[in-house]
Amino acid sequence: MLPELKQRGATLIDVRSAGEFAHGNAPGTINIPLQELGSRLSEIPRTAPVVLACASGTRSGMARFVLKKNGYQNVYNIGTWSKFLG
Repeated sequence: MLPELKQRGATLIDVRSAGEFAHGNAPGTINIPLQELGSRLSEIPRTAPVVLACASGTRSGMARFVLKKNGYQNVYNIGTWSKFLG
């Protein structure tokens, strides 16, 4: 599913903390920590799929809820950020 979403121009967002992101991340991902998500919605395009990840899938699940609540239609939680590497 991820390769298809990337082909469709998906925005890849890692919602871990800045410190976690600095210790390891996948190329092409944007770091928007979960606690900053609500104030940074303008950075996330609404016209393409949004793919979320974190350390375990819990925070990205919460982030998916926030985006859906704010009108984003195509939002996917892939769980752990390392799946972006595959």
